Amino acid sequence: MTEVKLISESLFNTVTALAEASPRRRMNYNFHSGPADNPHRFLNILMLGTYIRPHRHFAPPKSECFLVLEGMADVILFDDRGAITARHQLGAESPEGRLWGIDISPGVWHTILARTTRVVCFEVKPGPWVATNDKEFADWAPAENDPGAAAYCKALLDG
Repeated sequence: MTEVKLISESLFNTVTALAEASPRRRMNYNFHSGPADNPHRFLNILMLGTYIRPHRHFAPPKSECFLVLEGMADVILFDDRGAITARHQLGAESPEGRLWGIDISPGVWHTILARTTRVVCFEVKPGPWVATNDKEFADWAPAENDPGAAAYCKALLDG
């Protein structure tokens, strides 16, 4: 068992290569040892053009925390009908200074979209991870493989 895992530029580059090769244009690198762990801690590398369908962590309720270590990304929050209720540009300057991250309460509809070629996020959320109930996808947003997903993603970023 490894006592420590270092978060380095080399790790960023290794995970970026995997993200670039992935059809989804993103990749996680887990620091936790498996789905049953609590909490889950991981790098989430997002490449420009990746689309994460709006979703929420409602049942079971789970909060989610993102910190941007490199790059810029929009976290967009929605109401139950899909109307945008807030937009936060992580990695950008704000009136309070640089906006490093966001902590999202359970049940809040959200997505995160890359604004730069590469976005490196550190993410934490409660475990365990169970594929059948990890997230609820918004029925008002296109699925990742839907032909309209790229246009929807662009509209969100242009909004």
